[in-house]
Amino acid sequence: MKLSRRALLASIPAATLLPQRSFADDLSQVTLRVATFRGADQTLLRTTGLDDFPYKVVFSEFNSGNLIARAIDADAIDLGAWSEIPMVFAASSGARVAVAATLEGPTTNQAVLVPTRSPLKNFSDLRGKRVGYIRSTTTQYFLLKMLARHNMTLADITSVALGMSEGLTALKSGSLDAWATYGYAIEILEADNSARILESAEDILSGHYFIGINPQHLGDTGFKTASADYINRLGKAYSQLNADKPRWARAVAPDVHVPEPLVLSYLNHMNRAYHTRPWKPSDIATASEVAHTLGGAGALPPNPNLASVFTPALSSLLNG
Repeated sequence: MKLSRRALLASIPAATLLPQRSFADDLSQVTLRVATFRGADQTLLRTTGLDDFPYKVVFSEFNSGNLIARAIDADAIDLGAWSEIPMVFAASSGARVAVAATLEGPTTNQAVLVPTRSPLKNFSDLRGKRVGYIRSTTTQYFLLKMLARHNMTLADITSVALGMSEGLTALKSGSLDAWATYGYAIEILEADNSARILESAEDILSGHYFIGINPQHLGDTGFKTASADYINRLGKAYSQLNADKPRWARAVAPDVHVPEPLVLSYLNHMNRAYHTRPWKPSDIATASEVAHTLGGAGALPPNPNLASVFTPALSSLLNG
């Protein structure tokens, strides 16, 4: 169900709902309202000492890229990252969001899991089974791709859209036969012998994540300068921590409430490093493949105009 603007604003932390402002060239007068995931931007910038911003940053924690896109559309957030999937949903709905940069990242730790003692051995064994996924995330996309790879569609399974915590509980309780998920949940379930990987999405996903920006303020030079500086700082933080995974794990583990050895294992198994850069036309092409797949399953209108969401406003100011 689509939330009204009033309902969405009511669900966003009050600290992000700053009054309308006019940005000046003096960056000390600029405030950026930035979305972060737990253990992500705010933690990484603090750990590397790159949070000495010459402008004010107000962080708000989200657990879904889809919610970040909605918050930008509602003018409650200025910057935030998401995968290709929330971006194509936002573009298809005509949301007031723009993509200013690309964050390249790993495609590991995204997979379909089954309970360790499950008799299911191959993905095709999921016919007629209850399979959970997280709506408007990479899991919705790679589940569709895996089904197609095995000559199956959603009609061949009972698909169940669940949030992260609900999916974790459902798999452990036995109310799901399989779960399409990502991140530390996989490390945790494998470590306590609760689940095993049935099929990995490593070779399905592009590893492209996008940094979205509020297009309503792109006419202001101060806003653009501060936004580009923020993205460049985030890129530097990733560069430093990519080279020191133990330091990264020590910083993140308390924030995400995952044991440090499991966080380090997750980081060590990433198949590519995180890296920020200006977006390229090829990024639009990979996002278009996502849109085509979701559209074919009836989850999106056909042929959304993705190119219109990408803005070159910061490209000349970004490193990478």
